[in-house]
Amino acid sequence: MEQDASNTAVAEPTADAKATPRADPRPKPKQMPPYNVVLLDDQLHTYDYVIEMLRGVFGYNEIKGYLLAKAVDTQGRVIVYQTHKELAELKRDQIVGFGADTRIAASKYGMSAVVEPAEDK
Repeated sequence: MEQDASNTAVAEPTADAKATPRADPRPKPKQMPPYNVVLLDDQLHTYDYVIEMLRGVFGYNEIKGYLLAKAVDTQGRVIVYQTHKELAELKRDQIVGFGADTRIAASKYGMSAVVEPAEDK
């Protein structure tokens, strides 16, 4: 023990007290649950349109865009993005709002997309 200026004994911390980390009293933030943005197939948009739309909305390159376009064409739907709910809804709205495919006269609107909770793994 040491004595301070007022002649009061002051105990020094032990080695164990110095090494023990204190628990952080702040609660850890919970992660937001993931949601999928699912692109739905139709016959009113070309592969070129889908590739351009995916590049414009998500920044995907031509190869990834083509692979997703092929998947939606053959499977009827494809997950194009996974994120928290608010951003998933924004991305869905951007897909729908991308506009008509000028290569097809019957195309009047953007593609359809939905937001779904991602499955827990």
